[in-house]
Order: sequence, then structure tokens, then C-alpha cells
Amino acid sequence: MLKERIQKALNEQIQAEFYSGYLYLAMSAWSQARNYEGFAHWMRMQAQEELQHAMKFFDYVHATGGQALVRAIPQPDTEWADPVAMFQAALDHERHMTQNINNLAGLAIKENDFATNITLQWFISEQVEEEAAVEAILGKLAMMGGNGPGLFMLDRELAARPAPTPPAAA
Repeated sequence: MLKERIQKALNEQIQAEFYSGYLYLAMSAWSQARNYEGFAHWMRMQAQEELQHAMKFFDYVHATGGQALVRAIPQPDTEWADPVAMFQAALDHERHMTQNINNLAGLAIKENDFATNITLQWFISEQVEEEAAVEAILGKLAMMGGNGPGLFMLDRELAARPAPTPPAAA
């Protein structure tokens, strides 16, 4: 059975993961409206991945005797100055999510909740990948000055992102 503090924190993380999905979907819509079809696709795949993360937490809460809560999701930003600003916002968000996961892991350790701590190790590794992926895109955008023919090429490259593979159930 989950301790009350852990369940509350995990439910907050579920909401944060759903918000992440909404944020990336908003970024996809912004990109699509500006004919950045590859960026839109990449962001849509990221949105799907975030929703899978939310469900992994949701399933874990129930598997450990808790009750997952479905809460209102705040509206994300919907406008960015350009693709560089959008991907920078994505990186800032991923860094925030990394801190959330780290805080959860710290709480699990403090509460001697070893099962939750083990589950969170997957998310910790995932956050390393999440930040690295966005940092790589920002690096490419920086190389091309954020515009020009390179932008077209990067947009085409990001269109090839495969759909995310659902994580194993809790």
C-alpha cells in the first residue's frame, strides 16, 4: 500500500505528465500552423510519449494499492516566437520535469518506499534521454542560426521520428 505522501506526490506527477502531453500537442499545433510538418510530427510523438508516461504512473499507483486521481490540466502556452524559442521552452520544461522526478525519488528514499524508488529509476533514465534529445535539436538550430535551408532540412529530419514504444506496465 502506498503511503499517503507518496500517493499524493505520484498523483501530482500524473497531472504534470498529462500537462506535458498537452504542452507538446500545443507545440505540434503551432508548428503545423506554420508548415513545419516535421517539427509538428516530432512534437506529436513527444506528446504521445508523455501521455504514456502519465499512464505508467497511473498504473503504478493502482498496482500498489493506491488510487490515481484525474485532475484538471492547466492550459499550456500556445505561441512561440520561432522554432528556437519553442524548442528552448521544451528543454526548460524537460528540466523542470527532471527536477520533479528527482524530488519524487528523494521522497521515496526518505519514506523507505523501495518499490517506488525502483520504478522512478526508469523515469530518471528517461529524463536523461528527453533532455539530450531536445538539446541535440537546439544544437542543430544554433548551427544554422535558427533559419535558412538548414531549418528545412531539420524539419524533414524530425519528420522521421518513429512513434514511441509504450513502456512496460508497472
